[in-house]
Amino acid sequence: MTMLQIRHVPDDVHRQLKSRAALAGMSLSDYALAELRKTLDRPTRDELLAALAARPARSFTPSPTAIIREEREARARR
Repeated sequence: MTMLQIRHVPDDVHRQLKSRAALAGMSLSDYALAELRKTLDRPTRDELLAALAARPARSFTPSPTAIIREEREARARR
């Protein structure tokens, strides 16, 4: 296992992390590691955009535009 050291942590950030760790019943190190893991579980913006671009294109029948247009026309006739 590798060690990670974070330098120049502002006092207010350290206090807040320490407080949240205590509320969770965890050490500061365990809490920080859990938060890092949560961050890595979420895709980055670029990963999300790549995943969306890789999805096949969808076509809707009837088109949403046509459905909205029909609804508006029906309301206008009332």
